[in-house]
Amino acid sequence: MDFKKYVRDIENFPKQGVGFKDITPLLKDPAAFKAASEELLRFIGDEKVDVVVGMESRGFFYGPVLALALNAGFVPVRKVGKLPHHKISHTYDLEYGTDTLEIHADAINTGDRVVIHDDVLATGGTAKATCQLIEALGGVVVQCNFLLELTTLRGASKLDGYVVNSLMRY
Repeated sequence: MDFKKYVRDIENFPKQGVGFKDITPLLKDPAAFKAASEELLRFIGDEKVDVVVGMESRGFFYGPVLALALNAGFVPVRKVGKLPHHKISHTYDLEYGTDTLEIHADAINTGDRVVIHDDVLATGGTAKATCQLIEALGGVVVQCNFLLELTTLRGASKLDGYVVNSLMRY
């Protein structure tokens, strides 16, 4: 299936000069949504997975779908102040400042095999920070999967040493 035909380009969003890849047409089409889910599951193959971690907010679309299909748990990684229980955080650099992600401290058990999912791999900072959070809790990152990758931003280079898969590349 040509998944790219379900991705809409929005110029100058969320700010001037930024091109946004809108996946809502893909999510709206049941056949495309299902086919993309199946392709993302093919990346995982026969790997044993205990937990799928999805990053706020676009990792929340496919992350739970993958977790259910894998009979695994789903754990959200959120921006600061969104999680109510004891948590750990990781601050990382962006092109224009810093950001911080948090995960509940009891969300990952030592030895848990984790698939990280986000819908977009851009600069790689969010994914790398998430890998570091998982590992700080004793988890093992099996792979990092993305619906689409913006290759010109070279985000995969920040994930050197991890298995990285992207369904679409731009």
